[in-house]
Amino acid sequence: MPAIRNNQPSPDDALTNIVEGNARKSAVRLHQLRYFVAAVDYGSFRKAATALAIQESSISRRIRDLEDELGASLFVRYAGGVRLTVAGREFLRNARHALRQIDIGVTKVAAVGRAEQGLVKVGIFSSLASGFLFDLLRAFGSRHPKVQVDIIDGSPPEHVAAVRNLNLDVAFITGMPAWDGCEAEHLWCEKVFLVLPDDHPLADKPDLGWADLASERFIVSDGAPGLEIHEYLVARLAGLGRKVEIQTQQVGRDNILSLVAVGQGLTLTSEATTVARFPGITYRELAGEVLPFSMIWSAINDNPACRRLLSLARAASKQA
Repeated sequence: MPAIRNNQPSPDDALTNIVEGNARKSAVRLHQLRYFVAAVDYGSFRKAATALAIQESSISRRIRDLEDELGASLFVRYAGGVRLTVAGREFLRNARHALRQIDIGVTKVAAVGRAEQGLVKVGIFSSLASGFLFDLLRAFGSRHPKVQVDIIDGSPPEHVAAVRNLNLDVAFITGMPAWDGCEAEHLWCEKVFLVLPDDHPLADKPDLGWADLASERFIVSDGAPGLEIHEYLVARLAGLGRKVEIQTQQVGRDNILSLVAVGQGLTLTSEATTVARFPGITYRELAGEVLPFSMIWSAINDNPACRRLLSLARAASKQA
């Protein structure tokens, strides 16, 4: 007589459905797995219920539902408690693994949410040698040492485009313009300094104005912030009745200062840079000139580490 087969899945099939979910949608719930493991660990539904601060009937009912879902008995019940069946022992290994992975995931997500871990990409336009931005990033690193901070140099238009596309979390740039698709907030100001050789005639003059610079030759880098310095110089010097001589050099910010030292021309820099000392150059403040700096971010950026950095920047701005 052929064996009578029912429609219930075998224990192995049921376990595959629960753990891997590749045969059919499982109705097993997380709390069922926790109740099952607790019953194993304590050896009885009563002791497990006491440890979990729930009714014994709740554990018994949920495990019965779990067995119905699996199509296999997980426990042998007896007067002193419960013990695992063969199917129960197999399921225990997978249940512990599943709970362990969930707990790891919850811990990681919670850490990211508290900005204990994660990554924040920051676009900068000012120097990090000193000043507001230096202090801000140092404070953030101290409070969130496991958050990786990537610093990206660039021009304001480049940074704004990256913020819009969520390729940057936040950018700190000059000016206070309104950028479409971005949020902006003014944070701090920096004085403007002329960079000139040590032996330049203007190096000994205590107060410098634009009239003193009308006949000077200037150099700027071809990368950030060279274009912005170029536009700044043109805007300030064009009204003095002299043609502005500005040469673009294909070097970075630091090498521009070295070119100043060897007499290739003068340049401008912001206050934060002036703590960096280079042989052969002098910094002189330009009277009355200040650069406002703002932070730019996207309202749809949900990076918790970025939100923490924004909050810290606001707090630092109020104290500045």
